Formats: sequence, structure tokens, C-alpha cells
Amino acid sequence: MPEHHSASSTVPESPEPTAAQIRRWRHYLADELAEAATYEHLARHSSGRHAEILQSVAEAEGRHAEHWRRLLGPHADRPARPALQAQLLMFLAKHVGSVFVLALLQRAESRSPYREDPDATAAMAADEAVHEEIIRALATDGRTRLSGNFRAAVFGANDGLVSNLALVMGVGATGTSSSLVLFSGIAGLLAGALSMGAGEYVSVRSQRELLDASQPTQVTLRVAPALDLNANELTLIYRARGMSEKAAEHRAAERLGHFDCDCDPSLSFQDEKARRVLNTEPGEELPATDDNQALGTDLGAAASSFCFFASGAIIPILPYLFGLGGGVAMAVGMALVGIALLITGGFVGLLSGASPFRRGLRQLGIGYGAAIVTYLLGLAFNTTVS
Repeated sequence: MPEHHSASSTVPESPEPTAAQIRRWRHYLADELAEAATYEHLARHSSGRHAEILQSVAEAEGRHAEHWRRLLGPHADRPARPALQAQLLMFLAKHVGSVFVLALLQRAESRSPYREDPDATAAMAADEAVHEEIIRALATDGRTRLSGNFRAAVFGANDGLVSNLALVMGVGATGTSSSLVLFSGIAGLLAGALSMGAGEYVSVRSQRELLDASQPTQVTLRVAPALDLNANELTLIYRARGMSEKAAEHRAAERLGHFDCDCDPSLSFQDEKARRVLNTEPGEELPATDDNQALGTDLGAAASSFCFFASGAIIPILPYLFGLGGGVAMAVGMALVGIALLITGGFVGLLSGASPFRRGLRQLGIGYGAAIVTYLLGLAFNTTVS
């Protein structure tokens, strides 16, 4: 991590701060203290390098707080309440998984006002920019673990909302009875959920099989002693994997026992790096690892897709299940789906570090656009059932 400079070394004290400055500094102080407490809480509930890094970030936020406390002088005795966002982050840190909190912290760090504030030091503004990248890197592990099944879950819920709303709106616009609209919605729910679950299972299973088939094996460790030294095809394996001819010959010589040690680490860095991580010895076969965790599991993706599609698809037909019909049922269904689309879109935005509000509006626009198109199509085929 980059060395932090003293936050108090470059900003001269203002002998008589204005009332506006005092208010702003108090809010900065409260926010920095809240963020430091949030990082410290995350550090206590983390382990290894994550805990060390989060604790270091917390200490940096503490130094920022000291800068504002020094500027405030006697006015620091009347602290302000942290901003709503800082309070929310602390609440989520205590009650929700760290990946969600880190995603929000990443966005909060990216919106630091220190770059434009003349009372903040250049070192503090630089700290905040670096903190964003630190938190982005820490959040990557959690995002990777979530991305496979999470992708299936979000897509399933969104598809259920949009497709069944469009189906209900299209069928309802024809003037058919409410019972038939309800039946169409239930059929769309079951058909879509089964299709999504089966599709996700086949898709993820196929992807994992293709990627697994492309992973190199450690067969060379077993057969190396029996190879013909005068027609050494071992080098061809390493050249096929992308090594240069010199690097391939070096690695083959190691496998054949001509080198007692790795005489040129640059020619076998990846293998030695993997062994240090996995704590294995030269000549020992590397254990199988799952390098495709971002895909998720086939059954997990299928189950997530099925359940979330169904949970989304049931919302447009809720008004019909409770006895409403006609335009009222469609209007209520549109409103309920709109709220759900805003939530799912905002959730994706939150985890990706983007604006939850904009992502929610994007989902809403897509869903309503599809529903309006099918509603107009239903009107064109107005076949009222008597």
C-alpha cells in the first residue's frame, strides 16, 4: 500500500473559520469517524490479508478525522451526526455480508469531496482515490463467488418479471376474461421457470466441461521417467501450452531430473508460484483446483434461476389471484412489477459499484417497454371472449 503522508502538514490553520466551514468540517469529522468504525468492524470480522488491509484503511480514515479535529479546534467538542449514507454503511456492516458493504464503500470512496475542497490536503484526496481501488480489489473476491449463481438469480427474477408482465398485459389487452389471463400467467410462470432452470443447468454445465477440458494436467510427472530421451516429446507439451522453445526445454529437463533445482525461475514461475500457494513439493502432483468459480455450479444456477424466475413471474398475476380484473388488475400488476424492477436493478447497481438509482431506472424502462409493446399487440388483436 502507498505510504500515507501527514494530513496536517500542508494546510495552514484558519484562525477564524466561518460558520459554513465549521458545519462542513463537523460533518467531515463525523463521516470519517463513522467510516473508520465501519472499516474496523469489517477488519475484526475478516481474516488474513483482508483484515490487515481493512485495518490500515481504518487508520487512514482516523488520520483524516484528526485533520478535521485539528482545524475545528474547540468547535470539535460539538460533533455532528454522520451522513445517512455513513450510518447505513455501519448498519449493513453489522448485519449484512461484507461484499455488499464493500461495494457501497467503493462507491462512497469514489465520490469523496476532498479533491474540490480547499480545506482538505492533496494527500487526503489521494488517499481517498487509492482507497477506492483498495476496496474494489477486496470486493472482487466476493463478487467472483457471487457472480455465477447471482447472475442466474438476477436474470431469472428480471426475466420472470418482464416476460410474465408482458404476457399478462398482452393477453389482458385482448379483452379476454380475468380467469383466462390468470391461467395464462400461471402457465407462463411454470413454463418460463422450467425453461430457465433447464437452460441454466445445460449452459453452466457445458461451460464448466469445456473449460475443464482445456486445463492442463500433471500427466508429465507420471510418464517422464519412461520417455525416450533421444526423442523427447515432453518439450512439445510445454510448447503447446505457450512456452518458448528454450523455456520448454528447460522445463522438460527439470521433469526428467537433469536439474536438482530450478536453475532459471523465470522459465517455470507459474508452476513454482502454484506450488508455494498449494504447499506442494517439486515432483508432487498438483491437486485439482476450481478455476471456474465465477461460473457457479450447474445445479446452483438452475435452482436459482428457477426459483427467482418464479418469484418474479408471480408478481404480475398477484392482482388476479386476489380477485381483481380488467384494467385495475393490469395497473396494479404494472405498479408492483415496477417496484420489483427498481429493486432488482438497484441491487445489481449496488453490487457493481454503480448508481443503484440509474440501474433501477434502466430495468424499469426495459420492463415497461416490453409490457407496452405486447399490450399494444393485444389491442390490435382485440378478440373479446363473450
